[in-house]
Amino acid sequence: MKPIQLDGRSLTRAQLVDVAYGAQVGLSTAQLPAVARAADFLAEQVRREEPIYGVSTGFGSNADRLLGAHHLRDQLPGARPSSETLHEELQRNLIVTHAVCVGEPFAPEIVRAMLCIRINTLMRGHSGIRVETLQALTAMLNAGIVPVVPQLGSVGASGDLAPLSHLAIVLLGGGEAFYGGERIAGGEALQRAGLAPVTLSYKEGLALNNGTAQMLACGVLALARLEELLDTADLAAAMTIDAFAGRLGAFAEEVHALRPHPGQVQTATNLRRLLDGSTLADIPYHLVPKFRAWQPQSWDTPQSQALRFDIGWDWVPLSQRHGREKFYTRFRPFRGGKKHQPQDSYSLRCIPQVHGAVRDAVAQAARVLEIELNALTDNPIVFPDAKADFVEQQVISAGHFHGMPLALAMSYVKAAIPVLASISERRLNKLVDPATNDGLPGFLIGNEDATESGHMIVQYTAAAIVNDLASRAHPASVYSIPTSANAEDHVSMGANEARHVLAMADDLGKVLALELYTAAQALDLRRDMINAARDLADRADARALATKVQGGPVADADYETFIAEVEGLRAELSAAEEFHPGRAVAAAHAAIRAEIPFLDRDRALDGEVATAVRLVRDGVVLAAARS
Repeated sequence: MKPIQLDGRSLTRAQLVDVAYGAQVGLSTAQLPAVARAADFLAEQVRREEPIYGVSTGFGSNADRLLGAHHLRDQLPGARPSSETLHEELQRNLIVTHAVCVGEPFAPEIVRAMLCIRINTLMRGHSGIRVETLQALTAMLNAGIVPVVPQLGSVGASGDLAPLSHLAIVLLGGGEAFYGGERIAGGEALQRAGLAPVTLSYKEGLALNNGTAQMLACGVLALARLEELLDTADLAAAMTIDAFAGRLGAFAEEVHALRPHPGQVQTATNLRRLLDGSTLADIPYHLVPKFRAWQPQSWDTPQSQALRFDIGWDWVPLSQRHGREKFYTRFRPFRGGKKHQPQDSYSLRCIPQVHGAVRDAVAQAARVLEIELNALTDNPIVFPDAKADFVEQQVISAGHFHGMPLALAMSYVKAAIPVLASISERRLNKLVDPATNDGLPGFLIGNEDATESGHMIVQYTAAAIVNDLASRAHPASVYSIPTSANAEDHVSMGANEARHVLAMADDLGKVLALELYTAAQALDLRRDMINAARDLADRADARALATKVQGGPVADADYETFIAEVEGLRAELSAAEEFHPGRAVAAAHAAIRAEIPFLDRDRALDGEVATAVRLVRDGVVLAAARS
């Protein structure tokens, strides 16, 4: 892969993800003169002794203090004269005193993304950093040096000051870094990579640690994950719909043209594509048998005796059809697994509206992050080419480091994640509950001896994760805690927000994996039960099929009507082709079954659940459906 050229204007989310996972970067040569011009401008202003925030003044609440010509502390008894100028010391101290994050380190992909974002921002040419310092930062990234950046410590207002200082301190030869899979001192990592530490010049410390790189890196990688999980959620829902022999009218194109929210329209389109070719969806109600526990006398041939279930229907007597004659002219008078109603429950029927709303939340966040990727986010902003009477008109203190645009976008996504997890768990629960699963066995297991739990506790795990996600969905962005002696009196907490979203995305994937795991079991049962009914109808007469129907006629006069109606059911089943799910659903189901067998008897499920989570995390099931 060719190095991704950074120019401060054209970095995409996809490119950032590539860099996060190992791609190299280069600096656009066309943009480097602008970078150098801003650095040279600052050096000239210092020579003129112009007061500039963060260059010749202190930071934050120390902004009203001007740097002197020499170190006063050199006059202290026993003091050793410093080899650094005050300007160099100011920038170095800014980094070393701000690298105070705590907690577990960010994953390498997050840190690499942070480095890429910082380099791209500085390439805008308004930060005052020297070209050679920017080249050193790029060399560190390309060499595979990953600074150790603990996760807790940014309030997301003067940017991600503390975490970005952990990036920069390694450039100075301090801190810690991962290199070659080993956690070592930052200076040693530079030495092993053949790089030298950097001494910072005017404003360079401020340029390196003022910005939104941590929250942006977490946000971009979280959205990349969520965009895949949204498609996975649609796939899980489609497999569940096939397992329910659900109704497709709620996903029709003309239906969603009347309420055209983009995410809703896209989800409905996805469902139609995933379910294309299904002969389970929209099956006539009366053809769907309901589960009955297997008994030794359930089936009459060695082949059918191997089935893990028995099946049956209830016959609607003539005496219960008054006022419903027209209905029973259209639908045969048998009650099986599907209720005679034209609509499914909300967790099935409203998938486009719910999944689509989450899609729209993610799309809105993506719009914000895409702007931020090529935005200038440090302070003050240098305009070296501006015509001005005073330096304050060329070096302007503003608030681009404030993370609120990202924080609120992440708050929106943070609230949406439990919504998607919740509807997935509701579908899973509907599958395992015999009161709601439309004729499938309770907990999706035969349980003829009353000793088996099947998928019962899988739903518990999903419920626990959904509750945890809901508990974490409170927006961090609404709770500002002032910092820097109240100089920074309103902060965004966007770093916490994006970090939460990144972690919550992983847990959402676990819930969707549990639904797919359960839906695959339900789909096997539904398909096999209907096809068992079809096979029986194909090889037997009406009286043989009638043994599967309860509620035969009380009056002898009704018996011939009963047999005639059973014959109609038999003929319709016999004439049908073998029942199967949609083509994409079938491909996803096969990918699951390649590693997780059907649950015919209770067994240890922990390894299978872990496998299901891996198949979703690695995109295996989604790739199968897309193929």
